Amino acid sequence: MSKGGNKSRSFSIFLLKSEVKAPVDALKAGHALKDTIKGEGLPEGAILYVLDTDPRPIWWAGYFGLAAKLEQMSKGALVFLPVKGRWFALSFGHVSHYLEDEKYEHDFGLRVTLNAVDPDLIRSTDILQPSGAKRQRIQLPAPGDLTLFDFDQDSTILKSLTGKVKDPALKDLCRNITGAANVRISTDKASGDLSAVCATLLDLYGKSTYATSFPALLNVSPVRDPAISKVLNGKLLDALNAKDDGVVLTVPEIQDFNSNFGVSYAGAGGGKVSDDADIDDYFRYLDDHDEDPTALTLDDLKKHRLLVTNEDGSLTHAEYKILRCLLFDTDHNGVAYHLREGQWYEVKQSFIDDLKAYLDPKITATTLPNYNHTSEGAYNKAAATAARLCLDTTSIAPAGQKAVEPCDLFEVVNGAAVLHHVKLKTLSGSLSHLFNQGVNAVWLIRDEPKAKVKLKALLTSKAPAGSDAAFHKPLDDDKLKVVFGVVTTKAPGDKSKNLPLFSRISLRRAFKDLQVMGIEAELCFIPDKSPPKAAKAKTRKPRTKKAATP
Repeated sequence: MSKGGNKSRSFSIFLLKSEVKAPVDALKAGHALKDTIKGEGLPEGAILYVLDTDPRPIWWAGYFGLAAKLEQMSKGALVFLPVKGRWFALSFGHVSHYLEDEKYEHDFGLRVTLNAVDPDLIRSTDILQPSGAKRQRIQLPAPGDLTLFDFDQDSTILKSLTGKVKDPALKDLCRNITGAANVRISTDKASGDLSAVCATLLDLYGKSTYATSFPALLNVSPVRDPAISKVLNGKLLDALNAKDDGVVLTVPEIQDFNSNFGVSYAGAGGGKVSDDADIDDYFRYLDDHDEDPTALTLDDLKKHRLLVTNEDGSLTHAEYKILRCLLFDTDHNGVAYHLREGQWYEVKQSFIDDLKAYLDPKITATTLPNYNHTSEGAYNKAAATAARLCLDTTSIAPAGQKAVEPCDLFEVVNGAAVLHHVKLKTLSGSLSHLFNQGVNAVWLIRDEPKAKVKLKALLTSKAPAGSDAAFHKPLDDDKLKVVFGVVTTKAPGDKSKNLPLFSRISLRRAFKDLQVMGIEAELCFIPDKSPPKAAKAKTRKPRTKKAATP
């Protein structure tokens, strides 16, 4: 056995799902790991898989024509440990991607960390804002609580957390802990003690003490019932096959965009490299390989992969099953669910009820005409009248600053300047941008005198001769109102239910921000009466598909 001593070593630990009875069942087919290497210091019952690649030339040596023979090798290992009837996987080097996504608990690391960490001594967070698929890592120079990390409990999902452990008994195991899907700790425990370490982590995973320390994180919880997951997967496939704009495709982990970043697809054949992940690019990839985007199965979503590559596609840095890259909201039997990284989450009903109670009274009938146009721009121009001015694509930002559109349509109603912001369809990312745009425009008008001057000049240029004073007066009186207009075929009577879950959350935040500024705000649905776009004809080869896997 190796000895512990004072030297601390880093460990990355995954918990396999309870149905995994043997480590080999958790590994991807065709993996490059070897199980023939033995180790005297392995814990009892441990099974070892090693990555031992052949040396290969370093690209920059050939690029600069270096005379020396410079090569590099990839080394790593997965050590599987049986503990209390469960299997753990300890990952060394960059080999954890050889684990099947569906074979380990994706909430293990974060739940353990939330139960172990001191809530006042957090050092780093990774967060996800589903409404815009935005990911962010925030670090503090000194430990603090979640409020110091700009963490919005309603609109933000906590992906990873690093902090100092709270329980004195745990400090003998580690001082700091990081949790995401896996747990990352540094400890001086000997190899023979690793089973006991994992047993401690398993006990922490079963606790719910985080509910006291982090009550705001209880609004969303993982779905454990396979029967419900099967129904929800069916709803996801229906949405994909209908090309529902509520399905978002995104890279599921924070990436280094300073490198030569590109995205491509695999599983149906080679794919072109794109600048970023996009659901329409995925559909085009399927089209290019005679795969029918309107007949996807769950097996397809597990077989097809998104690759993070160099911008020329020459080197793959990471790969993810398409299923893990999807964000989607749906409901079943009156309960709201959210999909992220291949895992379904149930949204607390009281949270949904609170959103509905707040938003629905602020959703009103539109005063704008129906949409029957080819674009938002064409609609805004057509909706303009002598009393309703089109300011689409204009800017009130001071010189040298990024453009800020005051609104799409401007009119005066009951002495107030009404700023209409129009968006086509209920796509989550677009709506998030719409709501932020409405808040930012009002803030700029209020806070920056030059912006108000520019807005008045725009109104003068657009208004009928001699009528500009009527448009200026509510600005001088500081009487403003914001109206968000969403073009959709959905029934207006369904109100907030028409919006994706995290768009509802973003809208509530925008309404509250405007309320603080003393600005009245509403949302309305503009009926979409435009004819459906004709499908593009494409001859496909016959394709035999397997039944979907639940």
